[in-house]
Amino acid sequence: MHDTTLLQLFTDDIGQAERLLELIDEEFQALNDRDLPRLEGILAAKQPLLAQLDQHGSQRSQLLASQQLSADKAGLQALAARSPQGPELLEHADRLGELLERCQAANLRNGRLIRANQASVGKLLGILRGGDTPSLYDSRGSAARTGQQRPLSQA
Repeated sequence: MHDTTLLQLFTDDIGQAERLLELIDEEFQALNDRDLPRLEGILAAKQPLLAQLDQHGSQRSQLLASQQLSADKAGLQALAARSPQGPELLEHADRLGELLERCQAANLRNGRLIRANQASVGKLLGILRGGDTPSLYDSRGSAARTGQQRPLSQA
């Protein structure tokens, strides 16, 4: 009974993790395009998937704990050893783990893009505010010494 429930949870989560990976890839494209309305829609679609994955993870842990097994790979292997569906359980667990690792890597990639965009926007705002003007170069290629630099609005 517990192994059937676990198998169903893994099957459901594999589908949800695949969808999450698709959304994270769409998010990357939307970040590149700076498409804020699309980003909001993607975020709204990601939230329930993440909540469901978290809930199923807790249920799997509870099912293993109810069998006096640890809530990790070793506990799952012990359950699989005494279950007729053992090989399928382990296969689904590995597939889910692989998908979640891919989601994490894609999410880190998106995070790097967000940080790069934030730095770029921050520099542009600094220029517009007049406090962080870019260095200018003279005819010899070295940084020109400019007098007092004024904000762009006062130039």
